Amino acid sequence: MQLRKFFLPFVLAALILAGLSSCQSDGSGQSSVEEAPPKEKIPVPKFERDSAYVFVERQVAFGPRVPNTEAHRQCKQWLVDQFKGYGAKVIEQDFQPITYTGLVLKATNIIAQFNPEATRRIVLAAHWDSRPFADSPLSEERRDEPILGADDGGSGVAVLLEVARQLQAHPIEMGVDLVLFDAEDYGESGGERAETYALGSQYWARNLHVSGKQRPKYGILLDMVGARGARFPQEYYSVQFAPQVVRKVWKLAQNMGYGNYFVNDSGGGITDDHYFVNTIAKIPMIDIINRQQGPQTGFGEHWHTHNDNMDIIDPRTLRAVGQVLLAVVYREANGDF
Repeated sequence: MQLRKFFLPFVLAALILAGLSSCQSDGSGQSSVEEAPPKEKIPVPKFERDSAYVFVERQVAFGPRVPNTEAHRQCKQWLVDQFKGYGAKVIEQDFQPITYTGLVLKATNIIAQFNPEATRRIVLAAHWDSRPFADSPLSEERRDEPILGADDGGSGVAVLLEVARQLQAHPIEMGVDLVLFDAEDYGESGGERAETYALGSQYWARNLHVSGKQRPKYGILLDMVGARGARFPQEYYSVQFAPQVVRKVWKLAQNMGYGNYFVNDSGGGITDDHYFVNTIAKIPMIDIINRQQGPQTGFGEHWHTHNDNMDIIDPRTLRAVGQVLLAVVYREANGDF
């Protein structure tokens, strides 16, 4: 019994010394314990403006993408096929909202997920439907006819399609959700009820496609981001709900040489899709949206008119927005944003 009492401490001491010696330096000043190499950072890819321009053309070729029309149905299938072709997991979130006129719409939010299992993720969004009326105060003809929506709808979708193409070509580990909201532009003209607009984002915000652990860290909404001479001030609700994201995005854009687009002026408050994402889903989301100081509408002169066609689209504007968006995504994935 006495021998066992003294033998056990000697054994323990030997084991401890052996463990220490295995972790000693190999003489180079470095520990001999192998460490995982640092993760290689993925460079920000180039945003191809001509590709984005073609994506706008393809949408416009379907005609006005108004819910309950054949053009809307055909464009939806094309968008779903495009995202699937770029390797995304696509969710078609069907819903049937009732408009302010009492009309029931057959609508679909299109969700393209990259790395759907990742818990660290962000969301990028735009609306893909177009306005069923040309009801701008500046519109003088065919006011009851739907508009093509090359900029108002088409441009934001085109930028996200090109982002999807780059995500396939230059994979990252972070999760990215590209969400195309439907039924955004079927709201009451001049009405006081803001909730008649953005029906798709309201539905999505109440029916998130991700679990609690996968909720996006923040989001960026694109609306009217392709027009010639576009100007993106800092929208009021974006600053209120996601001030840090606004500051980072605008500073990044200006450092990249796009300060003529991303200006530090206040853009006023707009009840756009991001408003409902912020207030219902509680996901901080900013809105990159073209605001003009001249027209009485506060938007470009083509807004909600039949002049919102391919003639207004400028590939340079698409590139400015798209390159900034890619920089945000890849910097966030690399831990540099």
